[in-house]
Amino acid sequence: MTILHTARLRLEPMNDSHLDGLFAMNSDAEVMRYITGKPDTRADTQNMIDLIKPRWEQFGFSWWSFFEIETDTLIGAGCIQYLGRDPANSLETGWRLRRDRWGMGYASEAAQAMAAFAFDTLHSPDLVAVCDPNNHASAHVMKKLGMRYRGLEHWYNRDMAVYAMQAADFQRR
Repeated sequence: MTILHTARLRLEPMNDSHLDGLFAMNSDAEVMRYITGKPDTRADTQNMIDLIKPRWEQFGFSWWSFFEIETDTLIGAGCIQYLGRDPANSLETGWRLRRDRWGMGYASEAAQAMAAFAFDTLHSPDLVAVCDPNNHASAHVMKKLGMRYRGLEHWYNRDMAVYAMQAADFQRR
């Protein structure tokens, strides 16, 4: 399982030892506002981990937990997964951060590392990201990554803003 590194972050494949840090983040209603619309229970977060672990085994990628190197604190999570969880679809990236780390560039830093993994290691021809149409902060990270707005599409049982980029666009950046 692949650990990714950036200047300030270590991205570790999500596992049971991350439960406390992930639950602290996922139980914040503001963090989950555009993701599920409600804070997670501890059981919700454990279920997420339980769903993710076999994907690492099956595909060699899934969700990472983001650790701030300076403090060794879990501050976020993000993924490379198949859009709609269907291997027939393009790879998707996504992220979430603890509220006290918003606006510090961590999401962009992690998104860059995950996109590089998708293109350089997995050799994906393209990469997409989805967000609630009102989640302007996440859309901003997608644009900073070099993604372009593709339109509103129905994913994960609701209409989502979809952003996409091709491998060649990423390599030129």
